[in-house]
Amino acid sequence: MAETLANWFVENLSGTLSRELIVFIVSLMPILELRGGIIAGFAMGMEWLPTFIIAYIGNLLPIPFILLFIRFIFRVLKQTPFRGFVEWCERKADAKSDKIRKYAYWGVFLFVAIPLPGTGAWMGALISAMLNMDPKKTFPIIMVGVLTAGIIVSILSFGVLGSIF
Repeated sequence: MAETLANWFVENLSGTLSRELIVFIVSLMPILELRGGIIAGFAMGMEWLPTFIIAYIGNLLPIPFILLFIRFIFRVLKQTPFRGFVEWCERKADAKSDKIRKYAYWGVFLFVAIPLPGTGAWMGALISAMLNMDPKKTFPIIMVGVLTAGIIVSILSFGVLGSIF
């Protein structure tokens, strides 16, 4: 799914925005995050290091805001027509929170570091915030998790795929 969405952004924004900005925008988005940014950079023929750095920064930018403000934002949104969406997000986060509940900060790291569908910095930060984990401890763990996921995806995209194509 991330590959399909990343390719959609590449196809629809190429020629309008710079490759770097496309990678950055894709990396900011939930679901796509760093994985989608790296895939987009690879698809546009970018070098791996600039792609990695831009995707990493783009993925991390919204995380402090999620850690610090998402519970407040959700409380406010529950008083609006977005209540159903907020409750859906909370159910999704709760369903994925078992590993984080069990292993605390190690669970956050593993949840963010292993690049599988439904995992990543956005959901890791949301779950951490809902579990009232300390943002000052959680953010550095998420940073290392995103770094690890980025290395894995870069090796798969630029290493394995790069040698094939």
